[in-house]
Amino acid sequence: MAISEKNIPSSRPIWVVLLSGCVVLCLAFGIRSSYGLFVKPISDELNWGREVLAFSLAIQNLLWGAAQPFAGMIADRYGAGRVLALSALIYAGGIILGVMDYSPIASHMGPGFFVGIGLSGTTFGVVLAVIGRSVAEEKRSLALGIATASASLGQFLIIPLGSSLLQSFGWQDALLILAGLLMLIIPAAYFLRGVSSAPQGLADSGLKNSDSMVDTLKEAARHRGYWLLIAGFFVCGFHLAFITVHFPSYAIDKGLAPEVGAWTLALVGLANIFGSYAAGALGGAYRKKYLLSGIYLARSVAILAFIFMPATTVSFLIFGFVMGLLWLSTVPLTSGLVAQIFGPKYMGTLFGFVFFSHQVGSFIGVWLGGILYDSTQSYDLVWWISIFLGVFAAVVHWPIADQPLRRFSQAT
Repeated sequence: MAISEKNIPSSRPIWVVLLSGCVVLCLAFGIRSSYGLFVKPISDELNWGREVLAFSLAIQNLLWGAAQPFAGMIADRYGAGRVLALSALIYAGGIILGVMDYSPIASHMGPGFFVGIGLSGTTFGVVLAVIGRSVAEEKRSLALGIATASASLGQFLIIPLGSSLLQSFGWQDALLILAGLLMLIIPAAYFLRGVSSAPQGLADSGLKNSDSMVDTLKEAARHRGYWLLIAGFFVCGFHLAFITVHFPSYAIDKGLAPEVGAWTLALVGLANIFGSYAAGALGGAYRKKYLLSGIYLARSVAILAFIFMPATTVSFLIFGFVMGLLWLSTVPLTSGLVAQIFGPKYMGTLFGFVFFSHQVGSFIGVWLGGILYDSTQSYDLVWWISIFLGVFAAVVHWPIADQPLRRFSQAT
């Protein structure tokens, strides 16, 4: 029988697994989040409307989500290390393609298709599943919160770096340098190989060895709460992608300096370090579904207050900090609910399908922002849609049945 990563036992301490996962998420999310800085300069230089690059980034988000369940399945079955390394190469190649060929088609294929595929194997669906299987249940929510916070640390560190590179070298060289940074994922991936199942002696929340991936997917498809999680995570994707891609341009449209949008998004990342950690910690003490309802409702209130405030540097930074506290704090709670209800054995696969809904929301949020701006010269309607969707998400999370399924309640 061929040896796969899954056959290789992991003797690495949990902190090594957690640190390696944090490095991967920091780089993958930080570089992805910096793309919003390039929308206006690329569109202006190439004489594109904002809809062209917005559509490329919408494709990126959609492909990221569409490929996520398959990346999770492959990692669940064969191990995460090779998936992470190969995906990092695809991610970097997509960025380079968008730089070397300046046509809309190359933009849709490079930053769109290939970066989306690369993100599917370097982000939450793969990394959180490894971490979730590596820690005891009582510490899982906190560990997932720490890992999610590292994605925000990447946003805080790399967005200002991207802005500085953009100002110093222009958008082509800046993107090439960021593509080079992705190669640091490969050594980190080495320390995540061979962590495909729960450590010996660690209960797998009752998933029996006889339970196949197909059986688990069928169980999830019959679970109403799983579909409500899918519906709610759509809203998270809409909010995050629209703001990440269009906010720097929105700040310039309001007469503020280009650096304001970049620093606002960086502040989002900084605040979300605390927000994600707090969500992970609170998720171990309180019911996750109620915390999720509160987060989505708070987002709607924050957006409503922001659009009625005068557009100043201070108001933008305040909005960035508040939204940062609520930004990726949904991720440890949503992924934690998946593991809590169904067990962590196929967490990468199950969360992958939930994340696909997130990325459908991202696709619509990014593309709709570009379409409505080009047709109305304003983002106002998208902000109002965001407010409505936040209230919707708060409502749908409340009735989720979050008890572990009976047949998953025994230890392996």
